[in-house]
Order: sequence, then C-alpha cells, then structure tokens
Amino acid sequence: METGTEAGTSGPEWVGLPGGLLSLRRLLLALWTGLLAAVTAALAGVFLGPAWAAVGGCWLLGLAWGWVLLGRNWRSWRYAERADDLLISRGVLWREQTVVPYGRMQLVEVTSGPLERRFGLACVQLHTAAAASDARIPGLAPAEAERLRDRLTALGEARSAGL
Repeated sequence: METGTEAGTSGPEWVGLPGGLLSLRRLLLALWTGLLAAVTAALAGVFLGPAWAAVGGCWLLGLAWGWVLLGRNWRSWRYAERADDLLISRGVLWREQTVVPYGRMQLVEVTSGPLERRFGLACVQLHTAAAASDARIPGLAPAEAERLRDRLTALGEARSAGL
C-alpha cells in the first residue's frame, strides 16, 4: 500500500515549537519544586526532627518526572499551514489535532505575558464563531507569531469574502 509521499503527494509541512517554551516551563518546574522541597524539609525538620528533613528530597523525584513529561509535551506541539486551513497537533497520550478553516476565523490574537516576553515568546490565539473551536499555538518567537497572525488574517479575509 502506498503512503502519501510514495504516491507523489506530500502531507502538510509541520512546524514544531522553538525551545524557549520548554526552557520557560522547565525553569518554572525547577523553581516550584525547589520551593516545595525547601518548605517540606523545613517543616519536617522542625516538627518531626532533623532526620526527617530529608523527606523534602522526595520533590526531586517529581522534578525528574516533570522534566521528562515537559519535554515530551513540548515535542508533541506542531502546526501546519495548508491551502485552506491551519492544522494544530498536540498531545502525548491523547493526540489532539485541530483543523481551523481560514474562512471561519474571526479574530487572530498575539499575546505575551511578562515571563513569555522575558524568554522572547508569544502565543497565537485563534477565535472562530464556535466557542469550542478556539485554538492556540504557544511558545512562538514574536516575529513568527506576528507573521502567522498577518498571514492568517489575510487568508481569513480572502476566504470569508468568497462566501
């Protein structure tokens, strides 16, 4: 049986997220687990005795587990621009693929919070008429987010004008 590439037709060209989002999420994970480990160790040391302060080290297992999971989640995010729609794919255990037709887009936003700006990141948020079909692409470079916003807006206007 032939696949799409063997038959001469190619599938969508997927684009992954840059590494800044992974760095930000791992930094936040390390900060929170470090804080929890310190608080747990201090409380256990004060109320149960100095030997129990080592219980705070259990949070290091959570840090290691979260570190791996964040990497897998980050690698699962990708998007592809096709002729008539935008594909967004994400998820490790439960794979989710969102298809947003250009003609159905009502609003394309680029947002960036304080931590995202510090790491040079932005998020593209797509709004459609159906509330459940809103989609987003997090962790993009601001220039790429603005390029994508402008392209999607132009394609959305062209497609909706043809309706």
